[in-house]
Amino acid sequence: MKTDQKQDNQQKSLDEVNGSIKVPKNAGFWRTLLAYTGPGSLIAVGYMDPGNWITSIGGGAQFKYALLSVILLSSLIAMLLQSMAAKLGIVTGKDLAQLTRDRTSKRVGFVLWIITELAIMATDVAEIIGSGIAIELLFGIPLIVGILITSADVLILLLLMRSGFRKIEAIVATLVAVVLFVFSYEVILSQPNIPEVLKGYLPTYKIVTNTPMLYLALGIVGATIMPHDLYLGSSISQTRRVDRSDKNSVKNTIRFTTIDSNIQLTIAFVVNCLLLVLGAALFYGTNSSLGRFVDLFRALNNSQVVGAIASPVLSMLFAIALLASGQSSTITGTLSGQIIMEGFIHLHMPLWIQRLLTRLISVTPVLIFAIIYHGNEAKIEQLLTFSQVFLSIALPFAVVPLVIFTNDEKLMGEFKNHAWVKWTSWLITAVLIVLNIYLILQII
Repeated sequence: MKTDQKQDNQQKSLDEVNGSIKVPKNAGFWRTLLAYTGPGSLIAVGYMDPGNWITSIGGGAQFKYALLSVILLSSLIAMLLQSMAAKLGIVTGKDLAQLTRDRTSKRVGFVLWIITELAIMATDVAEIIGSGIAIELLFGIPLIVGILITSADVLILLLLMRSGFRKIEAIVATLVAVVLFVFSYEVILSQPNIPEVLKGYLPTYKIVTNTPMLYLALGIVGATIMPHDLYLGSSISQTRRVDRSDKNSVKNTIRFTTIDSNIQLTIAFVVNCLLLVLGAALFYGTNSSLGRFVDLFRALNNSQVVGAIASPVLSMLFAIALLASGQSSTITGTLSGQIIMEGFIHLHMPLWIQRLLTRLISVTPVLIFAIIYHGNEAKIEQLLTFSQVFLSIALPFAVVPLVIFTNDEKLMGEFKNHAWVKWTSWLITAVLIVLNIYLILQII
């Protein structure tokens, strides 16, 4: 087993927080789980960011509850892949970006870095625009100014990192709780048809044969299974201190990190289902234009669209949840940008410059687009669904290395994937690639 070998001189992943959190030894189950709880919430926010809102609510408004099955399957796939990513980081002491760069040629590594960086940009399109629009809806601040305010969260992140990683985990978990509460409340008010909701979890062949439905389905997959989350998960799983020379310590860390991840991803699954159910219960068959956050905001205050439950309170809660979702997602997006930049191109510099650079790389295209189409939020938000489909296309470039590494006995030792995980993960990868090729051909 190679788990106890010395690491390269390469800097540790997220070096300033790597192994910074002690965990109790010989403690009870719940106390130990509490010590490991936190990284899962940072992973989960990527699965319920503003990009999910447009695809999930739009999916419900257009196809009622049919795409709930896609959310269910995507969430189960996410749980499997995130557990593999966490295990990779815990066992090897390196994140997915570092291992990919180490085990590929310089040219291939550079190409993969470009693809991954574009995926980060696609993620930030939804997060930054979502946060900017939320600020505009809540405070009447112009969208471009709101985007600039949102971009400044990198400074907040620097301050939080100095006060300890647990503070970041707690803040993000609180923001997730706000989103969960808001949409639970709004779905209860919408009174969805429960039997039809349950029927929606059964897959239908129409998802593959109907191109618009497939486009949205892949958008949901792209919004649910995020490439950058696999890199993030392989890194922040190392924030807990683990003795890699002790197999029991490694096993324990893998076990509780996976439990934390699955609990938080279950919450993300519930939120995504709530979004789609809300879209179906309130907007299916209304012929309302719901392609934008502004449309959704106004519709929740329009009795002609949503009936008697319409109120300014629902609209404001929607905007507050949008801001909470966007801000929590941009925090984790910035961390992912650092992990990818350090891992793929070994770029080391002072933390504040590094974080500012990763944020600028991501926000600049969004800001340019916002300036070009100033005052045309509809055009700006058209980027959102496309960005989620692009994430689905970019996903195999993260999944394939992850599957290869976690199946490698020389790298993982006794912690390599079990046979069922190995073949299931390869099947998932193959299906994603085939569906993406099919979608591209259909669009062309």
